[in-house]
Amino acid sequence: MVKDNTTGSKILDIIIHIILIFVVVITLYPVLNIAATSLSSSVAVEKNLVTFYPKELTFKAYELIFKNDIIPNSFRNSIFYTVVGTIISLVMTILLAYPLSKKDLPLRRFYTVFLVITMYFSGGLIPSFLLIKRLGLYDSVWALLLPGAISTYNTMIMISFFKSLPRELEESAYLDGANDLIILIKIIIPLSTASIATIGLFYAVGKWNDWFTGMIYLKSSRKYPLPLILRELIIENKLEDMMDVGGVASNLNAGKSMNVMKDDAQKMVNADTLKYATLFVSMIPMLIIYPFVQKYFVKGVMIGSLKG
Repeated sequence: MVKDNTTGSKILDIIIHIILIFVVVITLYPVLNIAATSLSSSVAVEKNLVTFYPKELTFKAYELIFKNDIIPNSFRNSIFYTVVGTIISLVMTILLAYPLSKKDLPLRRFYTVFLVITMYFSGGLIPSFLLIKRLGLYDSVWALLLPGAISTYNTMIMISFFKSLPRELEESAYLDGANDLIILIKIIIPLSTASIATIGLFYAVGKWNDWFTGMIYLKSSRKYPLPLILRELIIENKLEDMMDVGGVASNLNAGKSMNVMKDDAQKMVNADTLKYATLFVSMIPMLIIYPFVQKYFVKGVMIGSLKG
């Protein structure tokens, strides 16, 4: 590869680098601001002194979050819903997409049209709620895992990818005596690592951020996912549920009323600091997972599969 060292090329490179740096800055600043606010003192936050680094570093917001079991419990719930839900969705999507990618499948066009119709029409919220309740899934963890487990959009992407795989690979396996299940497990899935990882990330992000399903189908707060707790904390401003008044009371005068103790607790940790700390905790899993998955977005899955 010959490098272009002309003046025009160098100027273009500088412009591209400036644009990319600008994109990185505007992308990272909100994350850094959330992290900095969560680690700053109440006084600094109230005076709007926090930008992208903490002012008067303190971990009181995180201590308060993990002292009360509300956030840790909802965090565990979200991890369970995301991991189990993503596995269920991937298995069901693959088992649906692989047969529909075969041209010789009987009634294939009918099944495909029926699948596509669900992208544009649904039963509606009330019929869906009545169905979930009639099936006995209301206030159950399965209400967040089974309904909507298959995304039509992701299924269509998977079907297109399976169609792009060389038919000769399957024909060779058939000649060796393999059946469709063996071919799917030992040939198709290993070749589809990039596609499965990408679809899996789509499912995982969607399930991690899903609060509406929990709000509709869950009654017990012990089963709430983290996004639903965040909604109550930020939008409905239920800060008092986060305040561990019993823990704060040990540092306060015994004669103070419950309301006064809540006020003192809020002075120790600013409301925005507590909200931002909870937001940052909710972002950590996706920030950790994404770097390990994003490489599959651009990886050529067929490299080397037809060598020889």
